[in-house]
Amino acid sequence: MASVLQTSPLRPLQLQKELPLKSSFWTPTLSSSTSSSTRRIKSLTITCRITKSKPSLSTNQHSSSLAKEAHKYFDHASITVRAGDGGHGAVLDLPKPPTETPKTLKSKSRNKNKKIPPSFKRDSDGSLILPMGGHGGDVVIYADESLETLLEFHSKSRYCAKRGGNVDAMGELNSRISDGFPAPVLRIPVPVGTVVKRKKGKVIADLARPGDEILVARGGQGGISLLEMPEGQRRKMMSLSTNVMRDPSDKVLVLGQPGEEVSLELVLRVVADVGLVGLPNAGKSTLLASLTLAKPDIADYPFTTLMPNLGRLGGDPALGALQFSTEATLADLPGLIEGAHLGKGLGRNFLRHLRRTRLLVHVVDASALDPLKDYKTVREELRMYNPNYLERPYVVVLNKIDLPEACERLALLIQEISTIGCGESTDFDSSKDSQIEKSEEETKERLLEDYPRPFAVVATSLLNRIGIDEMLTEIRAGLRKCMDLEKLLGQ
Repeated sequence: MASVLQTSPLRPLQLQKELPLKSSFWTPTLSSSTSSSTRRIKSLTITCRITKSKPSLSTNQHSSSLAKEAHKYFDHASITVRAGDGGHGAVLDLPKPPTETPKTLKSKSRNKNKKIPPSFKRDSDGSLILPMGGHGGDVVIYADESLETLLEFHSKSRYCAKRGGNVDAMGELNSRISDGFPAPVLRIPVPVGTVVKRKKGKVIADLARPGDEILVARGGQGGISLLEMPEGQRRKMMSLSTNVMRDPSDKVLVLGQPGEEVSLELVLRVVADVGLVGLPNAGKSTLLASLTLAKPDIADYPFTTLMPNLGRLGGDPALGALQFSTEATLADLPGLIEGAHLGKGLGRNFLRHLRRTRLLVHVVDASALDPLKDYKTVREELRMYNPNYLERPYVVVLNKIDLPEACERLALLIQEISTIGCGESTDFDSSKDSQIEKSEEETKERLLEDYPRPFAVVATSLLNRIGIDEMLTEIRAGLRKCMDLEKLLGQ
């Protein structure tokens, strides 16, 4: 009896996930089993192996890190800008002269007295004007009042301008051929007070006023167009145009020039007339909120302020129509602690924002354990960062005098602070960074007592609005004196 071979249909696919995972592909496995009888069964198993990708920092995570630690990135950024390339020219041929027929001869005889417009564009000297490729887009950085930080440059650090348009023509030269379109200028806005400098190089510009701008990268020049003609006609054509192709290697001139690419560093220096300094929780943000319409974060824990806050101080109403000329900008800086020059606390990098200030307001917590020591600590940190800061006029504000601890020693504290120093300051050149630096040996020899005394010492309670008018009067008097001395010095 002959044996009969039967094959059963394939079983459903079985998917198995295997870990650890090494590769991302499907591995088919074919197994068979035969019985001793007349039946053979086939089964097909497909194994799925899935790989685990390495965790990468997504855009959302990067933006969240910038939002949480914005005080580390808001005043410094590195970008790369590239200007647009120039558009390409074209290789053109002169049109062939039309063949004369009896009809054309008759039309010539009729139109002898009529003026025939020229078929090509010509210059004033009669030479041919050939089309050129469009100019590449330039890159310009300008100061914009609506911006406050440089955080957006951390999410996008490369800016490219558009390239110029090509000469849209091929074949014969005619009067309808025009130049390539020039690319638009790429304008990049930055906050007012931004210093633009080359990466690890010199300063290019200081955009200290609204509307200031600087060209940082030039676009490439567009390529020229060439006339291609037989060798026997080149000499005659050279009298009409110099753009005659003498050799195939001249086709390089048709290509547009590449645009410039520059790596830049942007450093923000806040533009303010008055700078508020002091230890954490001394009351600087409360002072800013009490004198201006600014709304900084105010809390009873240290380092509430992580980034400088700006506020606008109104003019003196007693001056009448001249009150608008006495308006000033106040800058609230994060608190300083002892050892900030060594990186403790928030460090001292944000002290660069005091370079443009005219007057400093030193806020001291009069209810602290040792207010005089706190006062000297901040002054010492300023001296360690830039000794020229101590040469500027400053007003000392003793805050929290409504507390019992401050009332007991208020008179003695005012007397001690008023006597620390040698004389009045005459250094009002805060707008220029090119001040004459003193030698390191001379700077080390000078102590806090060798620098000028405070312009005034005022006792206030900013929370209960005690002594606000006196403090405001002293700040305006200090600003007025700064402006008068600047006029005398011809600044």
